[in-house]
Order: sequence, then structure tokens, then C-alpha cells
Amino acid sequence: MITPADLPDTIPLFPLSGALLLPRGRLPLHVFEPRYLAMVDDALKSPGRLVGMIQPIGDSDRLHSIGCAGRITSFTETEDGRYMITLTGVSRFRMGEVEEGFTPYKRLRADWAGFDRDLGQPEHDRHMDRPRFLSILARFFELEELQSDWEHLKDAEDELLINALSTLCPFDAEDKQALLEAPSLTTRRETLVTLMEFALRSRNGDEKLQ
Repeated sequence: MITPADLPDTIPLFPLSGALLLPRGRLPLHVFEPRYLAMVDDALKSPGRLVGMIQPIGDSDRLHSIGCAGRITSFTETEDGRYMITLTGVSRFRMGEVEEGFTPYKRLRADWAGFDRDLGQPEHDRHMDRPRFLSILARFFELEELQSDWEHLKDAEDELLINALSTLCPFDAEDKQALLEAPSLTTRRETLVTLMEFALRSRNGDEKLQ
């Protein structure tokens, strides 16, 4: 298990809108830009194999202040030189000073303070009303024409269920950022429910949600 002492001061930065990586979650990525191919090459040579995922603010060059670092846990190179990688979330971070010019991609000084729970054991949501949650989820999936293995969802651990849905559901970038910044699993689940209920109300008028 990674400890706070294992986290480096500086990590490579991969800005990508709509891509949500959460601690202990997984994010598959298709890497093809030359600067980010170089970033993956360098990350694979580093002890932690860490990449910092972060979202731009709207269409600007500005970045959100909180991102999540992931360890490259799967790596495949295609015949035409692209990379297919999977990041496994390690810890969120706050942006420090951004370094430019030393590499074709940006690097930043990461502030890991305040995210100790990201390095611990999986969280549980003891306040979760799973039947109600799954009922809202089923209606949201129907609205979005999404398919799922409901038996698997019913049996999934709290954190796996909530984080996987936060990553996979088709929310916009700012909503994904709100899910990332949620201070606890319970808060993330509450945010997720709010987003699903808002989508249902917006498209179905004043339908009452049970």
C-alpha cells in the first residue's frame, strides 16, 4: 500500500475534460498526442508510475485546483505507436506551482495534504438507502438508454458502486469535478443522487421522485 511518504513532490500533469479518476478507481485512457506519449514513457520509468489527472475549467487554459493522481497499472502499445493505458487512482492533490519548459508536457508540485483517507482502506457509506438509490439509478439509466448488470450492482461494495457510477455516468465536466471534490463517500453518493434527480426532473417535467 502506498503511504504519504511514497508520494512524490512533483508529478506529470494530464489535463483532460470529462475524465474522472477517483482514489482506488480505474480510468482507461487512449494516449496519442506526442507530448503525452512522452509523458507516459517518463512515468513508466519513475518509481511510482504516477500521472496527475486534472480537468480544465470550461474551454479555457485554466485548470481546476484539485485533481487525482493515478498509477499506470496497465499498458499496451498499438502498432501505430499509440498507448492504451489504465490508471488506478492513488490520491487526490491540490495544484501547486506548474513547471513548464523542462518537458513537452506540464509538471506540477502536488500538495497531498488533506487527502489522507485516499490512501486508506475502501470507504463504506453506512447512510446509504440502497433500494432507493438503485430505484433512482434504474430510472436514470432508462432515461439515458444505458445498460447494466443489475445483479452485479446490487451486490457491489459501496465504494466500488458509487465511484464506478460517478466515473461512467454521462455528466458534464463540472459535475464530474464536484464528484471528485466530494470530501467523503457519503457526500459523493449524495451528489450523484442530486445529479441523477436533476436530470430526471429536467427531462420529465415535474415528475415526483420517490
